[in-house]
Amino acid sequence: MTKINCDMGESFGIYNAGNDEEIMPLIDIANVACGFHASDPNHMRKTVELAKKHNVKVGAHPSFPDLQGFGRREMKMPKLDLKNSIMYQVGALKAFLDEQKMPLNHIKPHGALYVMASKDEEMSRAIADAVKTFSVSIYGMANTVHEKIYKEERKLDFISEFYADLDYNKDGKLVIAKGKQSVYDSNLAVERALRAVSEKKVKTIDGTDINVGCDTICVHSDTPNAVEIITKLRKALKKSKWKKYW
Repeated sequence: MTKINCDMGESFGIYNAGNDEEIMPLIDIANVACGFHASDPNHMRKTVELAKKHNVKVGAHPSFPDLQGFGRREMKMPKLDLKNSIMYQVGALKAFLDEQKMPLNHIKPHGALYVMASKDEEMSRAIADAVKTFSVSIYGMANTVHEKIYKEERKLDFISEFYADLDYNKDGKLVIAKGKQSVYDSNLAVERALRAVSEKKVKTIDGTDINVGCDTICVHSDTPNAVEIITKLRKALKKSKWKKYW
């Protein structure tokens, strides 16, 4: 069943990112930052409490230790170091979930860690090792190393994502901004998502159609018009023949 997920809780200290208060009531699943690319203990608590208020499931959104670069800079880490880093971050979030008597729904790596793991088998294995510890689902991209390692090799519960507010290269990789996320055409985002649900295809930046997975649709909270995109997407899905998913 297709659900809308969103990367949330990415404020930290005195710095605010995203529009969690408006977005949370509109989504099904929140991927909550765990402190290494964004968030802090106070914001993690606030985000978990907000998710509980709106009956939104919560997953962990760990990253490379890159607060300054918002987790979007590539890094090389030994396999065990990476596993430990992910376990450390997820464990922190899980403490807040346990307090609220909420289950950890899944793990979804963030930014450069997510993208690099889609091409690097050893990195995906390190992530899989951490995920196995928590016995939860893992989010990733179909037709990449994610699916090969998480699903086929490690037999984890693999949930394929489609990104409504990001473009795709012809090789199936995401086009991710290094800096601030830009406004994405909301009508195009909805059109692409509906096609991903129905046909499992998306048009790349060079006009080529590629196959994609779409067990869940992601919209980023730091996309400036995220509320508009999610609102239109939910409305369109309810009106379409795929309303059975909702």
